Amino acid sequence: MTNELTHQNRTLLDLAAVGPVVVDGGMGTLLQDKGLEGGGSGELWNVENPDAIREAHAAYAEAGARILTTNTFGGTKPRLDMHGLGDRVHELNEAGARIAREVADQHGALVAGDLGPTGELMAPLGTMEPAAAQAIFAEQLAGLRDGGIDLVLIETMSDLAEVEAAIAAAREVVPDLPVVATMSFDTNLRTMFGVRPGDAVTALLAAGATVVGANCGRGPEEMATIAAQLAEARPEGLLLIAQSNAGLPQVVGDHFEYDATPDDMAAHAVELRDLGIDLIGACCGSTPDHTKSISAALT
Repeated sequence: MTNELTHQNRTLLDLAAVGPVVVDGGMGTLLQDKGLEGGGSGELWNVENPDAIREAHAAYAEAGARILTTNTFGGTKPRLDMHGLGDRVHELNEAGARIAREVADQHGALVAGDLGPTGELMAPLGTMEPAAAQAIFAEQLAGLRDGGIDLVLIETMSDLAEVEAAIAAAREVVPDLPVVATMSFDTNLRTMFGVRPGDAVTALLAAGATVVGANCGRGPEEMATIAAQLAEARPEGLLLIAQSNAGLPQVVGDHFEYDATPDDMAAHAVELRDLGIDLIGACCGSTPDHTKSISAALT
């Protein structure tokens, strides 16, 4: 992929047609290393410390990531309300998308607008109704759209109803963009709400997702098992994604370090490719070093 190519003349499907697409890795760890305090709003840095966000995206792009994920995981109103920023949803999401867009255009990459869980429980277990959830995600997506995203990434979800609300919002706000949806599965190979990988494939394809898969979790070994189940349930034409954590966190001095090395993640990426996974990245605890090894292993 040459740097002369801009996002207007190729798409996610174009990239996936020529082999596994490398997606970037964790953002939180990088920002904490740059001084973001634990419990602080990383999204606020899209306007207060944009250079740090720009540097993180550039590091992933230089490491070989073809998809850069906006720094907006906690960019819904309920999540921003926790930091007193609920009235700045559009501003912070648009800013996050613009920073990623700038870096992506310099490196021939695509920008994924990142939607994480709202933190609210969906009915009937909680009080959030589907229409309300859809409106929350639509508000966030309007900012991401105005910042120039190429695709939507709905990630780290546990409840199918919440993912379906996010997909509905994407179809409302950015109907022409691909939608990638990932759920997080635990040691029982189910989400917190009991969803199995095969269930996710069936339900999220029906809801309108372009790509379905898994992220986060307990590390590469478990993700390989999950990926195999995703592949087994995949109908023809559906793309799959997997983004494992870089192993498990270990206490080292006064902080946590994850125990999967870049070489471990590279071997895992090859395993995922051989299972038929189309988009391969990493999640918590991963760095551009992990992405560089993944990219080299898949090239």
